[in-house]
Amino acid sequence: MTAAHPAAADARREAFEIRKLDKRLHRLVGQAIADYRMIEDGDRVMVCVSGGKDSYALLDILLGLRRRAPIAFDVVAVNLDQKQPGFPADVLPAYLRSLDVPFHIETQDTYSIVKRLIPEGQTMCSLCSRLRRGILYRVAGELGATKIALGHHRDDILQTVLMNMFFGSRLKGMPPKLVSDDGRHVVIRPLAYVAEVDLERWARHRAFPIIPCTLCGSQPNLQRAQIRQLLRDWDRRFPGRVDNMFSALANVVPSHLMDKRLYPFETLQRTGVADPGGDIAFDDDPCVAEPAPAPIRVVPAD
Repeated sequence: MTAAHPAAADARREAFEIRKLDKRLHRLVGQAIADYRMIEDGDRVMVCVSGGKDSYALLDILLGLRRRAPIAFDVVAVNLDQKQPGFPADVLPAYLRSLDVPFHIETQDTYSIVKRLIPEGQTMCSLCSRLRRGILYRVAGELGATKIALGHHRDDILQTVLMNMFFGSRLKGMPPKLVSDDGRHVVIRPLAYVAEVDLERWARHRAFPIIPCTLCGSQPNLQRAQIRQLLRDWDRRFPGRVDNMFSALANVVPSHLMDKRLYPFETLQRTGVADPGGDIAFDDDPCVAEPAPAPIRVVPAD
């Protein structure tokens, strides 16, 4: 009898934590949708489902929000079967039928194109992404979708910022909402406020039928994988740092950066009027001094 008590207590704790996670995920996605007006009354939202945890969670949460939303919108799930060897073509249709959600499977052999054009050992992501994007834009038009929803989350956004800084010399991220490069579609990222660790836990709880990617997923030394590990290491060693970095993306001060297109540095003149947001070049560093951290060891993803 006593042996059963710890197990029962653990089960209650786990159920409590899952309820908290459920509420947090739906709250954060709902907040992102509201903050950026991602979904409006009458929208037909095309959710791109790859078979990975993020897109499964996106579809799952959007369906949950739709049931209680004050507006009416439709959801259609779309998967692009890129004819990767060993891709289990029956998994997604069976799962989507179980949800009773409209879906479309688009079959295009982009795998052969990428393998033919990209030399062995080089990164395939750029070409694969361009091909996939063009196909999904076309499908969105054919389905009458007014929004295209992608499963990028908070960590994806931060990884993109760091990759553009480190390797592209640009301060550029991944916006929650944008107009597609052909000008015909609105792309949204409802998971923009959600941490990847929460999606990993939700995927385990919901037992999504994960389909691993045998194309980009088979490249362990990608720069993005290294940046991902770096951020995770920071988050473990300095709790709150990653949250602060993400918050900074929505708290930009153009006058204290260096882009002449965003602020008129060349024509800047003294005004004789106090400006509380002006420069504090002669003040002490406002940042709190901290002990130097140990060197960060970046471990490539498995």
